[in-house]
Amino acid sequence: MKAFIPYVALLGLSAGLLVHSSSLQAVTPNSEKFVALGTEPFWNVTVSKNGIVYSSPEVKKQTFPYVKPLAAAGRPADLVRVYKLRGNNMLILEKVSACSDGMSDKQYPYSAVLILGNKVLEGCAQTQ
Repeated sequence: MKAFIPYVALLGLSAGLLVHSSSLQAVTPNSEKFVALGTEPFWNVTVSKNGIVYSSPEVKKQTFPYVKPLAAAGRPADLVRVYKLRGNNMLILEKVSACSDGMSDKQYPYSAVLILGNKVLEGCAQTQ
């Protein structure tokens, strides 16, 4: 009987994790609009079905066609999103407990890394 109790507790914990992970997997990664931004240097990217648009003070607007994001193998689709953009460019969004833009007290639910050729920009992101 003593061996049975931990087994039942483990089974209950596993069932709870299964319910939680299945609800996260129900999120479709290409159904939401994201806005990513960074400071020092300032930049911003908008991701929507209409396209992925990068802008900064130096580059007024650079548009990439929308691509379905890649997800991390074996992880919920909402955890990591990798957008492989035209050329040698990429946008990576990762769900985090909190991301700070360094300029305000606002906390964002995603960190963002934008790779444009040889330039790597770091920032935060949120859904809209």
